[in-house]
Amino acid sequence: MAVGPVEYLVVAFPGSRFRGDLLPELKKLVDGGIVRILDLTFVKRDDEGAVRFLELDSLDADEAAMFADIDGEVGGLLSEEDLALVAEEIPAGSSAALLVWENTWAAPITGAIRAAGGVLVAHERVPEVLVELDLQAIAREGALS
Repeated sequence: MAVGPVEYLVVAFPGSRFRGDLLPELKKLVDGGIVRILDLTFVKRDDEGAVRFLELDSLDADEAAMFADIDGEVGGLLSEEDLALVAEEIPAGSSAALLVWENTWAAPITGAIRAAGGVLVAHERVPEVLVELDLQAIAREGALS
């Protein structure tokens, strides 16, 4: 079975104010077969700077309920070292969510590349801010022509 590219992101919530507004969009991606959640872990740093790592099953009932409708095989990919590195970047009184997902939409092309004897040499994600700036510059140049 071919596996699509696996990516991760870290989303910080200053003041630990996670309201769950992004969850409907994540659910659409999962339900549509575009991504498969592989791991989801939370980092919480209290006002004194003490850090706690929480898996989904360690959240309080209200927090965990926000994730009830999202399918995934959560757990095991993030090491304590991974979490410690993220925790260093989280200010006191804040929290973060670490999400690891597979781009399931890309699994067929991944399998086709292997079947054709191809070897992936590079795969980079270009930050959307840079693309937006480039597209704006192109649009301005087109308006000047």
